[in-house]
Amino acid sequence: MAGGVFTLADITSADWSLALDTPGFPGSGIGHVVQGLADVSQCIGIILTTPKGSDPLRPTFGADIWRYIDNPINSAIPSIVRAVSEAITLWEPRVTLIGVTAQPAQDDGTQAIAHLAVNVTWQLKLSTTGSTPSPLATSRITTVTVPPL
Repeated sequence: MAGGVFTLADITSADWSLALDTPGFPGSGIGHVVQGLADVSQCIGIILTTPKGSDPLRPTFGADIWRYIDNPINSAIPSIVRAVSEAITLWEPRVTLIGVTAQPAQDDGTQAIAHLAVNVTWQLKLSTTGSTPSPLATSRITTVTVPPL
């Protein structure tokens, strides 16, 4: 890695993507890549934060979890869990979905703010058939915060 920028020689994983910017720091991802588990986690975040229909070449790509933000919490959470489960199962074939939880995000105090924290627990599919995860695979959690519109 010369000068803080990755080259093709620095990429050691078959699964890699360009790094996204850190929220609040425009341009922070320029010249960086994510590999392996970080790539899978970033892809899950992209799937969950992309509204369906916003990618003209893949109109069903993404998850419309933002649609449920103003619904009553008793109906919103099951709908969000369903939407997340369907999107990850369809668009991220490298993982086995273990669980999805959604809850109002907390601020520094005890009052809930108008954001949702969605936690996706997943495992890599490490088997040769691609259908059963290896018992040696550890679970990972990807958290996505959904802000209000």
